[in-house]
Amino acid sequence: MTGAGSPALPEDFLGRIDQQLGDTDTFLARCYPGEDARRQPVHTVYVPADRYSADLPWQWGNAAMALVDQHGGMEALCTDLGLTAELVADVAPRVVAKLENEPIEDLRLDFEDGYGNQGDDVEDAEAVRSAAEIAAAIIAGEAPAFVGLRFKCFEASTRRRGIRTLDLFLGTILTKLEELPDGLVLTLPKVSTVSQVEAMVLVCEQLERVHGLPVGRLRFEVQVETPQLILGADGRSPVATVIHAGEGRVSGLHYGTYDYSASLQVSAEYQSAAHPAADFAKQVMQVAAAGTGVQVADGSTNILPIGSPDDVRASWRLHAGLVRRSLERAYYQGWDMHPGHLPTRFLANFAFYREGFPRAAQRLSDYVGNTGSGVVDEPATARALARYLSRGMTCGALDETDSSAAPAWMGARWPRWRDRSPTPNTSPTKGVHGDHHLLRPARGAACSNRSAHRSRHVHRVVRGDPTRLPT
Repeated sequence: MTGAGSPALPEDFLGRIDQQLGDTDTFLARCYPGEDARRQPVHTVYVPADRYSADLPWQWGNAAMALVDQHGGMEALCTDLGLTAELVADVAPRVVAKLENEPIEDLRLDFEDGYGNQGDDVEDAEAVRSAAEIAAAIIAGEAPAFVGLRFKCFEASTRRRGIRTLDLFLGTILTKLEELPDGLVLTLPKVSTVSQVEAMVLVCEQLERVHGLPVGRLRFEVQVETPQLILGADGRSPVATVIHAGEGRVSGLHYGTYDYSASLQVSAEYQSAAHPAADFAKQVMQVAAAGTGVQVADGSTNILPIGSPDDVRASWRLHAGLVRRSLERAYYQGWDMHPGHLPTRFLANFAFYREGFPRAAQRLSDYVGNTGSGVVDEPATARALARYLSRGMTCGALDETDSSAAPAWMGARWPRWRDRSPTPNTSPTKGVHGDHHLLRPARGAACSNRSAHRSRHVHRVVRGDPTRLPT
């Protein structure tokens, strides 16, 4: 017998338990490392590759502002979408500044559905031309924080063409820049089997060998556009296996609204990111990605803000509602297909973060100060609160002017917080390098003009955990 207050289980027994669970510990550390410090853009803009030019982001920003001005201005749009007068005053100027300074956070040059089949010679030339344009934009400081390509899928009829385009594109980038930019993103569309991701891993490995790149340098997004990836023939969910079959190279899962809906024979009129079938697929994606460091993104709407004033406003209300719905369901990124989607993308994001900022900051302050408030938050919830504030800072919804409403330990660091633009295509940095990385506003959020934004090079790596709490 042991005395009162002494443990009954001997050390050798505890050692046996450690030994028995050693493989489990290794598995969890390898496959579920937790969230990393990568910035997640609020959107991905898709454009056909042959329509890309270095000034496309500014073309889109100008077109978006012109459309808003044509329909009464930003404050009128905010009011039409139901924002309070106080929120309108906060959000409207921030959205205008965002369109002037960073109209596109993540740009994808599309060589798949948006490009079509134009013949090998034409696509070869376009892969080289567009990559050279991107390289020039990066050198000039004109490129979005994230930029890359969507090549053709790995189905039999398009596989070789897709790989060839990827090969030419990367080769040209490396020739022009001598190294891959940190913000380069590769997108593998229409994945339906785990073996297609395994094949993409082999392609990445070979490209790394050919070009002398570090092992693991190339990562890629997987587009979830087929029901076979949600529920396989064996009754399992391949989308979860895909992440781990990617051997650390899968950086994101992106939901494809219309291909997925059409595969389920949803009538065109009812195909939407808000359809119950879409919600089911995205919930499965979300669970599969949880704890892996893989980011999830929602799809797009094909309803464009064009036509009569009533049509434009109806489209804006629809888009803003879909964006807000996604944010509430923890889908912090989506696709935009038209310049007119930019105002409501940023407006919905900014309203989401500014509405919740006072409450989130107070709860986090209460947690850190252990003040015994009316809400008992767990450590996991406190990290979620910090991540929420980090996202708001990163996209530009929050900035240093909000420091007066922040907890004291946050406000003291506010002037030093800068944006995070880490690479989506290198292995996430493990470890913590100081809580000064906790929250960082978006690049250009505090800029007064476009030239200020252009003067900075946006492709760099920032290390550290954005949700680390002070001790």
